[in-house]
Amino acid sequence: MITIRRARPTDATGIGLVHVASWRSTYAGVLPESVLTGLSAPRQAGYYDRVIRSGGVVHVAVASGTDAGGAGGVRIVGFVTARRRRAALAEGEIETLYVLDDYRERGLGRQLMRAAAAHLAAKTCTSLFVWVLSDNPARWFYARMGGKHAADGMVTVGGAEVAQTAYRWETIEALVE
Repeated sequence: MITIRRARPTDATGIGLVHVASWRSTYAGVLPESVLTGLSAPRQAGYYDRVIRSGGVVHVAVASGTDAGGAGGVRIVGFVTARRRRAALAEGEIETLYVLDDYRERGLGRQLMRAAAAHLAAKTCTSLFVWVLSDNPARWFYARMGGKHAADGMVTVGGAEVAQTAYRWETIEALVE
């Protein structure tokens, strides 16, 4: 069984593992190899622990039982972070959304996006955006979710300039429903 819920500090280790595994699989050939090999699950876990403890918007996809693989138990298999942001593009921002490769194409990304959007809508955000690396093979997910191309830009990652694309939802309710 897979459930979506608000993250707890005890989830930080699992979130860090998902972050590193997702970057290494998604961004191979997109980001410098040194960036990917330099990723640290414990360092990422520390970051997400601080975000969760400070009240940041973090939701996780938690697999349990046979869906957790191996001997069962409980496993974080995806997560999303979001925040309120008074920016030119929108009032809310999806900062990260990652799902482990073996759990993609199950609707978890959609469920995580909806959970974050519902949380932000409850905080009176009326619109939402996300920046995604333009060469990310999964970027079309956001268009399928109803996001409209809003902007293009560049971001520096590991010393390399990388193209990015913003998708925007004019009304956050479009994601919540």
